[in-house]
Amino acid sequence: MARLATLLRDDAALQVSDHGDGLAVIFQHGLGGGEAQVAQAFPSGPRLRRLTLECRGHGASGLGSSRPFSLSMFADDVLAAADQADLDRFVAGGISMGAAIATRLACRHPDRVAGLLLVRPAWTFDSAPDNMRPIAEAAGLILSHGPDKARTIFAQSETSARLQRDAPDNLASLFGYFDRADAAPFAQVLAAIAADGPGVSASDAAVLGIPTLVIGNAMDAVHPLSAAHTLAAAISGATFAEISPKALDSVRHFAELQAEITTFLHAHFNIRSLIPS
Repeated sequence: MARLATLLRDDAALQVSDHGDGLAVIFQHGLGGGEAQVAQAFPSGPRLRRLTLECRGHGASGLGSSRPFSLSMFADDVLAAADQADLDRFVAGGISMGAAIATRLACRHPDRVAGLLLVRPAWTFDSAPDNMRPIAEAAGLILSHGPDKARTIFAQSETSARLQRDAPDNLASLFGYFDRADAAPFAQVLAAIAADGPGVSASDAAVLGIPTLVIGNAMDAVHPLSAAHTLAAAISGATFAEISPKALDSVRHFAELQAEITTFLHAHFNIRSLIPS
């Protein structure tokens, strides 16, 4: 059973889910995701405490009026959630956007982050990487034409055809952006985050010196396997794992993902505390 809390930031009310007791792991969702996405990806088990903040405009969290949206804003919100939960030190991780947030937290607040779990990263160190162009394209169409017309235009685009062929799971996620009840205001978040970056460098990552797991898979144009390889190579001592593509077998994908996370945490941490083993 999740313990739910509200974090007030500026004029935004953000929902925080807190599960279990034990090793503290802050694990964040991807762009457009939320608590449900994390619950599907993160292993449930004894002696683990998993905290997830639904970022502004995601899940049950409000957008607020602060602009522009950015990965640094979301990372600051996550750190505030850790403070509210009295987590002085924790493992940071997440999927896609969540991985970028975790990387920023580790580099900017090394005294707080004891380890990293980077799942299907979409960013390495640059802003607006090429793999984020489909999201930027979808957001631009929604902002220009409204969600219904934008969906029709996007469905007939070269981007849609390419993703249908090479990364159908990405395409399904993109169509989900058009179908949201709040598609028009959320497109502002999509556009801003797609153009952003984690604000850290390869040299920042190289000196982290903390246990790190980087997980990637093939058949994913938005989260290219090359990004996972790049991050694993940049972070000294990082462990790299390739798992089955979600586009081919989602059940196997999530089973392998949870197994990799569980094995990593048990190998590198005393699960009863935050002391590296």
